[in-house]
Amino acid sequence: MTHRISRHARVLAAALGAGVLIPTVAAATPAPAATPAVSCTSGKAGLATKLQKDITAALANRKGTVAIGVYDRTTNTTCTLRATSAYDSASVVKVTVLATLLWDAKKHNRYLTDRETTLAKAMITKSDNSATSTLWKQLGLTKIKGFLSAAGMTKTVPGANGYWGLTQINVTDEQKLLKLITAKNTVLSDNSRAYILKLMNQVISSQRWGTPAGAPSTVTVHVKNGWLQRSTHGWRVHSVGTFNGGGHDYMMTVLTWDNSTMDYGVTTIQNVAKAIHKNLVPATSSATSLRYTPTSTPSEAFPAVPPQG
Repeated sequence: MTHRISRHARVLAAALGAGVLIPTVAAATPAPAATPAVSCTSGKAGLATKLQKDITAALANRKGTVAIGVYDRTTNTTCTLRATSAYDSASVVKVTVLATLLWDAKKHNRYLTDRETTLAKAMITKSDNSATSTLWKQLGLTKIKGFLSAAGMTKTVPGANGYWGLTQINVTDEQKLLKLITAKNTVLSDNSRAYILKLMNQVISSQRWGTPAGAPSTVTVHVKNGWLQRSTHGWRVHSVGTFNGGGHDYMMTVLTWDNSTMDYGVTTIQNVAKAIHKNLVPATSSATSLRYTPTSTPSEAFPAVPPQG
C-alpha cells in the first residue's frame, strides 16, 4: 500500500528535531490530573526508597510535565511517573521506525539494502528527518502497526498523513521497546537488536544529551532524543536510553512537555538521569558526567531539513 505524504506533512517532518514552530496542527493534550508521585520498586533493599527520593528531588521546582520510566534487570528495579500519559513522539519514534524495518526484513528473510542501511544510520545517529520520512513512507502504516502489535506497544498510535513526529507514545510502550532491543526475544533477531544498539551508541556528540547525563565511564550508552516546539504546550523534549556496565543492565525513558525552551527540557531530563545513574551505578568520579553537555543553540546544532519533493 502506498501512503502519500502531503507537502504539509513534509514541512512538519522537517521541523521535528529542528526546533521549528508548527502552529497549524492541533496538539495532543493529555488530560490534566492531580500531580502524581514517583513510584519505585526494587529487589535490592533500600534502592527503591533512594531512587524515589532522588528523582522527586530532581523534579522539585521544575515547570512542565514529566513522565519517567526506569528498569534495571540486575536488581529488578522499576520506577514510573505518568507512565500512561500520551506525548507527541518527536524524533524518539525513529527507534520504532528502525525496529519496524528490521522486523519486516526478518519476516521476509532478507538483509537490509545498502540504501536502507544508509538511511537508518542517518536517521538514528544524526536524527535525519528526510531519511525518516523516506523509511516511514516505504514501510507504510500497515507494517508499522504490525510491529507495534507484535511488540505489545498497544498504546502507541502512529501519526497520520505522514506526520511521524506526532505519533502518540507513552513511557510504558517506550520501555517495552527498550526491553525488546536489550534482551533476546521472538520479535527482533539478535542481529537486529545489536544493530539498533550499535547505531544508538554512535549518536553524534551534539545529540548525546539527556538520559546519558551522569553515566559513569564503566557504562556503555545507547541514546535517542527528540525535540519539537509547537504552538501550544511549548517544547516537547524527550530522551530514551539503555545502559550496560558496572554490573547493571538498565534503561530509562523521560518524556517532557510545556518546556519554555529546549534547554529547559534538556536540563530537567538530565537532572533526573543523574539521580538514576548515581543510585544504580555509583561513579568513582563525577567527571564522567561531563561527556554529555546540552546544546545551548538548538537552532544551530540541529538545522532544519528542507522539505523533500
